[in-house]
Amino acid sequence: MREIIKTYSQSVPALRFIGKKYGDSAHGYGEMWGEWFKNDWFDIITKQIDKNANDSYEDGDAYIGLLRGNSTEENPIEYWIGMLTPENTDVPEGFGYVDFAKGEHGVCWVYGKENELYGNYNQCVERLINEGFEFDPQLPLCFERYVCPRFTTPDEKGNIILDVCFFIK
Repeated sequence: MREIIKTYSQSVPALRFIGKKYGDSAHGYGEMWGEWFKNDWFDIITKQIDKNANDSYEDGDAYIGLLRGNSTEENPIEYWIGMLTPENTDVPEGFGYVDFAKGEHGVCWVYGKENELYGNYNQCVERLINEGFEFDPQLPLCFERYVCPRFTTPDEKGNIILDVCFFIK
């Protein structure tokens, strides 16, 4: 059974998200992630970074699934796959980017079996609000941060941790 085992605020510098944008009508994000690994697209982004990606902020070398928009016709949901990089990182051909100002992330560690971890955004929002976090409505909904080894190496119960992060004030 999944549970939120940790929440915290994380200060981050100005960042550039580099990745590829997908709509919300896609058949499955799992296939898209498979395409990323097959094509070594994360390696292409990593080669653009002048220093270690983790030097920008803790867990800065993680892969990201970014959700933007609010399901309206004017602002449809976008799902992006990519990485947060230092500001002004060169964008490789074939990739898009979104720049983010210096700010704060509200982070939830969702613990459980992999198939239980996705789509728990409302539970995370409720928990962060109950702990006094304020959300910035001008920024994307949230992003999933796949940090190694806590996401890739199951514990003795077969559970892993997915970071679900929100832009907060």
